Amino acid sequence: MNLFLISLAVFFLNLPFGYWRANVKKLSLQWFLAVHVPVPFVIALRFIGHLGFQLYTYPALVGAFFLGQYAGGWLLKKLTTRTKVSSCLVMDLYRWGCSR
Repeated sequence: MNLFLISLAVFFLNLPFGYWRANVKKLSLQWFLAVHVPVPFVIALRFIGHLGFQLYTYPALVGAFFLGQYAGGWLLKKLTTRTKVSSCLVMDLYRWGCSR
């Protein structure tokens, strides 16, 4: 159960970073930051959740990391068709919600 909750947290943590990554030039500094800034938070979640670094945790957490990044990019595509977007998921969702 603990692994599932931490994987869910990693997924939701990576949504805004995937959104940001999808909206900047590939292989730019912002692109690298969007991929690497969440890593210390994932490691901190491992320690907080007492998971450690057992081998069985890697598929779940790495999968959640990449699915969160992918889902963030997917959200960017969906919002781009409806409204003008920036690189900030929170502000774009706020603007989209206020314009409805």
